[in-house]
Amino acid sequence: MTLFYIITLLLSALVPGLLVIYYRRLLRSDMHLLMIFAGAYIFSITIVHLIPELITQTINPQRVGLLILAGFFIQILLDSATSGIGHSHLLEDEEVMHHYSPVMLTMGLSIHALMDGSILIHPGADGRIEYATGLLIGIVLHKIPAAIALAGVLKMSFKNGRFAMILLLVFSLASPAGLIFSEMFHEMNIMSNEGFVMLFAVISGNFIYISTSIFFESGRKHTAWKKTVFISLTGALMAVLIEVFSH
Repeated sequence: MTLFYIITLLLSALVPGLLVIYYRRLLRSDMHLLMIFAGAYIFSITIVHLIPELITQTINPQRVGLLILAGFFIQILLDSATSGIGHSHLLEDEEVMHHYSPVMLTMGLSIHALMDGSILIHPGADGRIEYATGLLIGIVLHKIPAAIALAGVLKMSFKNGRFAMILLLVFSLASPAGLIFSEMFHEMNIMSNEGFVMLFAVISGNFIYISTSIFFESGRKHTAWKKTVFISLTGALMAVLIEVFSH
């Protein structure tokens, strides 16, 4: 199961990025619809899966709430390095792309991707590792437009495709690395169950900020309101159904 997750996370970033760098520039206008769907899905899976699970597993619900809030503002700081590229914004103007540092953008997106991967497994009630398939779907939906936006900047920044490929590979490996580290920490008892709860609370705050940013920014600027509502409700319903039928 872990290998399947690793391959899925890797390819969800690497394949779209390679298409942009080496073949053709994907239509970013179509990506906004995917981003709205992903935002609604991630928000819903956070509300119906992550937060209830955190509350039931912790001995200090108030601290969980504070860390969710902290995660929200931490993501705001990460966005200062990436300008929201990959979730609330996709670059469409090639002139604008030149104003972004490819290394800073890669690092900012990779830090967030590392945290994404770490939340995909968690200790179950009996101590065994449980896999969050519903979250995997949301993260994949989120990583595709992020990889396309990053690859667009890298393609404009480097005439040599080798350097662009290296940075794209760093981003693509970040989520699988987060998954591997999380599993390793659990198996080696480096982090307690309560420690995992605290980490996941911070990442839940990240998700809330990202998902709401996607909805308000992408929906307001790039598509009709009725279409935004329909796509958002579809994404939310999918998250709820997956959560219901996976238990």
